[in-house]
Amino acid sequence: MSKKNFFVKSINIISDFINNLLEKNLNKLNSKNLSILFKNNKIILIFVALFVTFVSYLLLPTFYNENAVAKKLKDELKTKLDLNLEFSQNIKYNFFPKPHFTIIDSTVFNNQKKVSNIGNLKIFISLNNFLSSKNIEARDIILEKANFNFNEKNFNFFMELLKKNFKEGNLVIKDSNVFFRHLDNEVLFISKIFKMKYYYDRKEFKNIFYSENEIFNIPFSLETFFSEDKNKIFSLINLNLMKLKIENELSFSNNKKIGKSNFVLNKSKSTAEYKIEKNSFSFHYFDKIDQPRFTYKGNFNLKPFYANLEGYSNEINLNYLFGSNAVVAQLLKTEIFNNKNIDFKLNIKAENVYKNFNFKNINLNSKIQEGLIDTDNTTFKWKNFADFELLESLIFVRDGELVLDGKLKINIIDYNEVYKFLLTPKNYRNKINKIDLNFTYNFDQKIAELKDIKIDNKISQNVNKILSNVIFKKDDLRNKIYFKNLLNEVIKSYSG
Repeated sequence: MSKKNFFVKSINIISDFINNLLEKNLNKLNSKNLSILFKNNKIILIFVALFVTFVSYLLLPTFYNENAVAKKLKDELKTKLDLNLEFSQNIKYNFFPKPHFTIIDSTVFNNQKKVSNIGNLKIFISLNNFLSSKNIEARDIILEKANFNFNEKNFNFFMELLKKNFKEGNLVIKDSNVFFRHLDNEVLFISKIFKMKYYYDRKEFKNIFYSENEIFNIPFSLETFFSEDKNKIFSLINLNLMKLKIENELSFSNNKKIGKSNFVLNKSKSTAEYKIEKNSFSFHYFDKIDQPRFTYKGNFNLKPFYANLEGYSNEINLNYLFGSNAVVAQLLKTEIFNNKNIDFKLNIKAENVYKNFNFKNINLNSKIQEGLIDTDNTTFKWKNFADFELLESLIFVRDGELVLDGKLKINIIDYNEVYKFLLTPKNYRNKINKIDLNFTYNFDQKIAELKDIKIDNKISQNVNKILSNVIFKKDDLRNKIYFKNLLNEVIKSYSG
């Protein structure tokens, strides 16, 4: 802290201010306004004296011992927020816009382990008891450009802060990142903090935690507060990009936590009831108890990690799973599931596909084992004309894009109805029983590469050439026209 230079600079500013005032008034001297000037100068001098006194008071921390200041600030943060910090020697004092200390490069510890590096820390102090460094009182605290590192042992760091006292000042975190890691320090995912704030609501008599974040390129806001007895926590999550709001209530009982979440997506509402125990998490997600349109149940065991999810829905929207902005797709792109310790099974049954009622009786199967993600044994029907089954499939990331590679087996139930639907000329309507092929589908580009196509165990080079590059359209109607034309071209080539 350059005390001398800072003080000299401040005195020069005050001196310039006084000289300007006197110069303006002395230029007005004459016999008529001399008495008025004396009266004005008294007011000016009183004002200047008060101003100098006030500024001098604000400049007092400039002369504090730096080590004493650092110790006092650490003690204040430890007492009020239970924050253990280590400061660098680069501590600066500023009195504009409010008196505060700025510390470059500091560190936060939790249970003697480093939690975060802070690029810029500002501690605003009270004007009361300002005469000695021993009487400094920390008020508002701002952390900027911080990098937090959490794992399963300290992930509740932010929630524990909410229990502290914010009646005398706020805690703000800006332009920071949160790294969620395995215990072996491998990064699972990263959340950006645009602005996070802890404050005391004097009307509601409670602490409130509000945060604006981004995870997997999805921005969201979160507001949280405890019940008066601290046995419940309430939160509201807004994901504007997905037009989704989540209201959550979580109760604490011994080693068990029981919660309920209400979801509002556009105009549709749904509910999730869940239970958290020491090493497990289970839930039931549904839209209504009686005759639900969908219901899902799942169990997650953490040690060792095992999970299964099963459910039923009248209609399944695949965009929620594999759309370019879908949470599942973004999670898959992080490759956090490519871990040999993860064992996950999924089974979802649905009667129809959203906005495509040609496909029905969907049985979506997926599993993650030995670091591999597949959709083997997934089946669905195309009207009552054909059955489809996925085999030897694998989901992976290539050049930052999500890809599904596998085999597709098609059993034709009624080939005549297929031809009628496609409006195929009668002279090309040869009998077909089954089709086998290999495929690669890029979810981001919406492009399918079909190869090794066999029709009733026969390979046609012309058919393979026509279907080698299938590009899906954005519009469903254009897709239908495109596929009808494409399949008729294949049929004509095959009938040849």
